[in-house]
Amino acid sequence: MEFGRVTDEELAGVDFTLPPDPQITTDTLAAAKGKGALQVHVGCAKWGRKEWVGKIYPPKTKDANFLDEYVKHFDCIELNATFYNVYGPDTIAKWKAKADSNPAFKFCPKFSQSISHIRRLKNAEDITTTYYEGVLAFGDKLGPLFLQLSDNYTPKSFPELKAYLEQLPKDIPVFVELRHKEWFAIAENRDKVFNLFRDLNIGSIITDASGRRDVVHMALPTPHAFIRFVGNSLHPTDYARVDEWVERIASWKEQGLQSVWFFMHQHDERYSPELADYVAEKLNAALGVQLMRPQFIDRDRPTNQITMLL
Repeated sequence: MEFGRVTDEELAGVDFTLPPDPQITTDTLAAAKGKGALQVHVGCAKWGRKEWVGKIYPPKTKDANFLDEYVKHFDCIELNATFYNVYGPDTIAKWKAKADSNPAFKFCPKFSQSISHIRRLKNAEDITTTYYEGVLAFGDKLGPLFLQLSDNYTPKSFPELKAYLEQLPKDIPVFVELRHKEWFAIAENRDKVFNLFRDLNIGSIITDASGRRDVVHMALPTPHAFIRFVGNSLHPTDYARVDEWVERIASWKEQGLQSVWFFMHQHDERYSPELADYVAEKLNAALGVQLMRPQFIDRDRPTNQITMLL
């Protein structure tokens, strides 16, 4: 992911401190307190990473078998593939079948760019119907959907956003990612859009990227958190940032949070499994859950085998 990327020199000057919770988050969690145990999920954005062959995928794993291997290490995926193509039920069903070995696994498919970036939510009913017809084939493997709006989708398009969200099916959770700076820089815009999400029971994605601290808005219009964490190739700040997120999620749990989806991104995705493993380890300890952790081939190989290879 290139969104919010900064240079190594700029990285040293970034204040990664998470902002305090806004009032909408406090109110949302208070209303949900006591309504159920927290569900926690950690995953990555794509399964098709050749850099993971020999790391968490067995050596010589073919591209066609990447998903079969991915589901052995994570319980969800932020499915970016559906952003670039609208897949029909037949393809989706094949992906679902590969994940059947992991009963807890969920796919969180991104809305097609044809809807969000090309038609910009206008006259998109037909494509939206086709998109839903495809992703519904995930069945019990379907997690929340997420709609990413482009960097140039401004608050001027609020009427179109409102109209589009109002007509979406209500039985599948949806989260929206805002990116244009005016959604956050102007209080009126911020309040208006997050109040809309609250009224429609739409979640809001929090994207933690180094160069766009305004997008770390901490607003929860529903008692569900969808976090896209963008690391910097295992820089020491990555771990400190994760630690703070774990503290905040633990706090939200006590206040009434019902679910959290934590998706790992890196500007160099080869390092995503390592940091996702750290996230799972820390969440397990802080929340008393038992998240899957990636199994690294070298790390898990018996000591005598490592010695023989040396």
